[in-house]
Amino acid sequence: MKKKMLLLNTTVLLGLGGVLSPPAYASTIQDMESQKSQIQNQRQDVQSNIKAASDELTRLQAEQDQMKAQLERLTLAEEENNKKAQKTEADIKETSKQVDQLEKEIKLLQEKLEKRNDILKDRARSMQESGGNVEYLQVLLGSSSFGDFVDRALAVSTIVDADRGILKETKNMQDELKTKQADVKSKLASLEDMKAELDEMTVQLAAQKKQKDALAKELKDKEAKNEELKASLQSKDSSLANEQSTLEQNIKDQKAAEEAARKAAEQAAKEAAKKAAEQAQKAAAEPAEKADSPSPKAAPKASSNDVAPTSAPAPKASNVVTVGNRWIGNSAYVFGGGRSQSDINHGLFDCSSFVHWAYSQVGVNLGPLGSVSTETLKHAGTQVSSSQMQPGDLVFFDTYKKDGHVGIYVGGGKFIGAQSSTGVAIANMSSGYWKQKFNGRVVRI
Repeated sequence: MKKKMLLLNTTVLLGLGGVLSPPAYASTIQDMESQKSQIQNQRQDVQSNIKAASDELTRLQAEQDQMKAQLERLTLAEEENNKKAQKTEADIKETSKQVDQLEKEIKLLQEKLEKRNDILKDRARSMQESGGNVEYLQVLLGSSSFGDFVDRALAVSTIVDADRGILKETKNMQDELKTKQADVKSKLASLEDMKAELDEMTVQLAAQKKQKDALAKELKDKEAKNEELKASLQSKDSSLANEQSTLEQNIKDQKAAEEAARKAAEQAAKEAAKKAAEQAQKAAAEPAEKADSPSPKAAPKASSNDVAPTSAPAPKASNVVTVGNRWIGNSAYVFGGGRSQSDINHGLFDCSSFVHWAYSQVGVNLGPLGSVSTETLKHAGTQVSSSQMQPGDLVFFDTYKKDGHVGIYVGGGKFIGAQSSTGVAIANMSSGYWKQKFNGRVVRI
């Protein structure tokens, strides 16, 4: 009986061993787990690349927005300079008309004076022939010019009333002629200055147009690269999503298969055990002992990484040398610009208004903003030798006129100012164009 029981128990255990042993696809699960680890590593790399690409996309977008803003500033500056150029052209035409009219009036006065000159000469000859006043004759003979004769004759008290009236009228005509001639000279000088300003503005407009076109091309190129980057990101993201979806589906299928196999094994084990028990009861009255073996479970390990926050250093206070750096690449030159809050908000300056703004940011008032110019700034402080130049001093350049441009010396042979071709920028005055234009005037505020 005992031998039969031993044989029966051995048979049952062998049967159970066949049911509870790992299935044939266990190695496939291990392969998938390894594949899962590899895909996870690849996914981390792809996600890292996607983040880097996203950061670059954000940077390009910010740069694109900045260039669009600069293009808008240049367009606005171009419009303002065009208006100024048109107004200057109109002023030149109007002044030319006034000059032509003055020249006609001067010609008429000269003709009248020549006639008066002939009349007075005739009067003097008549008086001489009739034995007239000797003092009057001495005035005529001692005068160096007709104008001198008139001045001398008016001082002679013995001149007859008729002659005195002619002389006074002639004197008034001479004074009027001098006034008109001085007015003509002044208007002509103003006309020349306006023409110089117009020529300078034409150069500025051309430079700004060239800069605008270059920025437009650069913006177009960057937009193309931006679109290419977006397409690359979308392709990577789609590929990553497909790999992730495939991996999750494979893991899901394998888990389902493993769960089905486990349940089938449990069910088979129960049925085998039940059958073995029934056979054992028939073979012997002694109950079979059952042994349970607990299956250990591996506790997952958890890990965490702590990143210590970093704090950025606080920025240092700006001074007049560096306060204008914020406008570099974010401004445009406008002849006569920078004299309203709207212009300042849009970064539209000329050289003198930028200097006025920079000093106002450090609490120094250089006079009324509406009337600031290179002429007012060169008298705003103390003149110092160029050999004693220090950062913060005003430096002047002869461009379209004497002291036509001004900037703030920053040291190292450089200055910051609003230039016609660049807007606010730092330029080198120790060589090239600005070295040639620097006139040695340095003003310390």
